[in-house]
Amino acid sequence: MSGSREPRVPILMYHAVSKMPNDATRALSVTPEAFHEQMAVLSGSGFTPVDTADLARSWRTSGPLPDRPVLITFDDGYAGVHRHALPVLSRHGFAATLFVSTGWLRGEYDTGGGLDEMLDWDQVRELAATGVEIGGHSHTHPQLDQLSDDALRFEVRRCREIVSDELGVRPDSFAYPYGYSSRRVRRAVREAGFAQSLAVGNALARRRQGPYALRRVTVRRSTGIEEFERLVEGRAIARTFARDRALTKGYAMVRRARQVRRKAIRSRV
Repeated sequence: MSGSREPRVPILMYHAVSKMPNDATRALSVTPEAFHEQMAVLSGSGFTPVDTADLARSWRTSGPLPDRPVLITFDDGYAGVHRHALPVLSRHGFAATLFVSTGWLRGEYDTGGGLDEMLDWDQVRELAATGVEIGGHSHTHPQLDQLSDDALRFEVRRCREIVSDELGVRPDSFAYPYGYSSRRVRRAVREAGFAQSLAVGNALARRRQGPYALRRVTVRRSTGIEEFERLVEGRAIARTFARDRALTKGYAMVRRARQVRRKAIRSRV
């Protein structure tokens, strides 16, 4: 990471860690055995996990980073993060960030939207007590760029309020549900008080992406250990995710058309 070249940092995006995921989460889950093996690769290859706030703070202030930084992030709030991932992270002394959809977690705010077995707030507090950074991931996990201004503000601010109330600490980091954002969404996240936010993009993160559009690399059930090694080293990422990017571009056109149509409808009302 030394020299004049801009550092490129792998930010790994996990979801469920589960032996028996359901159909809704299977593709974006990893087995506990795979997660253990992947963390061993990071340790053996000399990577140093940092959390999202530390990376963004370092890039914002030109502060130091370890020679081979990597981020381990989890989205949504599945119970396997506590059951299976936490013991492995603790064994290695690894930092990580968990982005929670507050309306999906078990407890008084539960809207019933969780796709599989979800964490409860006691488990989230235990994760936080071990040093896992807890960030926001909206309240009910919608496509934020498809919402009205009022609904967008509610999703982002309600999430931050609940995390603050439950943990006694305001979250600094956010991750966009589905990875979708827009200038309007990024502004809403910033105005809600979040200092940085993560997208997807399936590329290594760079400072030039800006604190509200840092890219991540998807780790899924089909990710073999050799592919994982290539991803964290930044090799063959474009080829690995070529089909995903084509689908994303196509769907982005559909979503933009929907936005234009909704604006036209609202203007006639």
